[in-house]
Amino acid sequence: MYRYTIEIFYSEEDEGYIAVVPELPGCSAFGETEEEALKEIKTAIELWIEAAKKEGREIPKPRGKELLKAVMEIKGEV
Repeated sequence: MYRYTIEIFYSEEDEGYIAVVPELPGCSAFGETEEEALKEIKTAIELWIEAAKKEGREIPKPRGKELLKAVMEIKGEV
């Protein structure tokens, strides 16, 4: 299983939660609740990776911990 950073935010315009995976371009999902958006984005990640494999595209390695560490270093919290 791949471990990618998932961002979830509320969209007033859509009246629901949007989940995105910054490391996978175009990978996003919608849910009426945060939990639903999380469930949907997990499915979207699997489909994104499956499509990339079929098309012979490179699948980025998850960088979640690296990104978190970099942000914390910038803030001086590490």
